[in-house]
Formats: sequence, C-alpha cells, structure tokens
Amino acid sequence: MKIVSFGEPGQERAGVILREKIVALQEIRSGGPETWGGILRAGLWADVRNAIEESGPNVAAIPLGSVRLGPPIPDPSKIIAVGLNYRAHAEEQNKQPPETPLLFAKAPSSLVGPNDPICLPDPAVEDRVDAEAELGVVMGATAKDVRSEDAEAHILGYTIINDVSGRAAQYGDRQWFRGKSFDTFAPCGPWVVLKEDITDAGNLALSAHWNENKMQEGRTDDLIHDIPNLVSYISRQMTLLPGDLIATGTPAGVGVFRDPPVFLAKGDTVRIRVEGIGELINPVV
Repeated sequence: MKIVSFGEPGQERAGVILREKIVALQEIRSGGPETWGGILRAGLWADVRNAIEESGPNVAAIPLGSVRLGPPIPDPSKIIAVGLNYRAHAEEQNKQPPETPLLFAKAPSSLVGPNDPICLPDPAVEDRVDAEAELGVVMGATAKDVRSEDAEAHILGYTIINDVSGRAAQYGDRQWFRGKSFDTFAPCGPWVVLKEDITDAGNLALSAHWNENKMQEGRTDDLIHDIPNLVSYISRQMTLLPGDLIATGTPAGVGVFRDPPVFLAKGDTVRIRVEGIGELINPVV
C-alpha cells in the first residue's frame, strides 16, 4: 500500500494508491482529520487501514498525474535528520564515523512534494545549494525510550527525502538548521511505502542524478547507525510522534565535496531513486 497526499500546497488531502490510481481517504471513510499527520496522531491508523482494505473496486479514483502530489506527510511535528551517517560519506570528508548519531532538524515548512520546484534563495543570502539523497523513515506510533529491537513496531513506512542544503549558511553559522531549512529545501515523496512492503530497509540501493549526471550512489547497508538504532537513539532524546520524519543520512558524492565543488543552478533537475519506493524528481528554479 502507498500513502499519498494530494491537492494544492497547504490544502493537501490524505489518499492512497489503489489499482494505480489515487483514492481520497474521504471516499473510503468519512469524518476525522483530512491529513495523514492528523490521522496518525489521532490514533486512527488501524481503523483507516481496515476501511481501505475493505473498500470495493468501484470507489471513486483519480488518475495519477492529473493532480499535484504533495509531501506524503505534509504536517509532521518535526523532521529529524542525521548527518555523516554513511561510511563512504565520512570517508570523502576524511572524517571518523561518529560514535553516536549526529542529529539536526529541518523546519517542516521546508517540505515540498514531488515535481515541486526547489527555489534557490537570493544569492546574497545563499549561493551554494547542494542536494542529498536520503531514505526517509515515517513514524507510525509514539516512540519514547524504545529499544532498538522494538523500533520497527513504531515505524509506519518509508519515503524519499532530498535534504537540500545551503552550504554557505550551514558552514557560516557552524550549525545546520538555517542552511537546511530554507523554503522548498525538503522535497519528499512521491509516497510512503508501508514497512511490510519493503523487504529489507537496511539493504536498499539509492542514487541521485542532477540532470543526466550521476552524483550519488550507495546502499543503506553502508549506514553507520542503522534504522532501528536511529529510532531508539532519537527516542531517548525526544519523543517521536506519529507522522514525524527521519532523514537517515546521505551516501558519498554530494556536490560540496567534489573537486571542484558543484552546486545546483537554475534549470537543473534533481532525480533521486530509492529501491522499493520509486523516484523523487524536482526542478530547480
């Protein structure tokens, strides 16, 4: 099952992909919150899932491509990202792998959906914009002080996140929040694939192309801190709520560490692919 949100920015409605078409959740189950974040935080996932599985073939559906897809969870309480979490990415910076996860936040207001533009800031504010391919974890249940062996029970599924990064702000501030949180700097989607439909989240291929140039390629078995340990560690620092997003880190090949460095420019297109999920494509304007 794939979870989507569709509609104009700020007005996205919850839906699912059934038989290769979008079905609005309100067509299946009336009442209740209209966004996935609201549904998950209200503890309605089990009821909603049952209603989806019991829906008949005649439910009204919308062709894919006929409406805008937004970020699948447009209203998370927080986006927690993990820095320096692939061995190859640490090696390209000549840095030792961190002993504990290196956490930072991205503002939820930076979220956009597939095919939405990445908007370059005024160059006087930020002139070195980079992109990072990441596997995203979507929380399905509240997680507080969970053990790593219990982490999967708290996960809803997986998505793709592009951790767009303003390097001038990131390195100039010596902390990452501003450089990671410009508007449109968190493309996400195109959907959430439920965890049971992913064979092994710890061994997925991911890649990033800028235009026709392959920038990044890796596998999640190169993660320094794997997903169960990330969920456990984060939950010991802060409560993870249903609908929260975790960006698990990026493999080697980002623009800033190339020789010479490469940054996004107007007219570029970033295409990120994650095995078992699909592609996240965004133009740069």
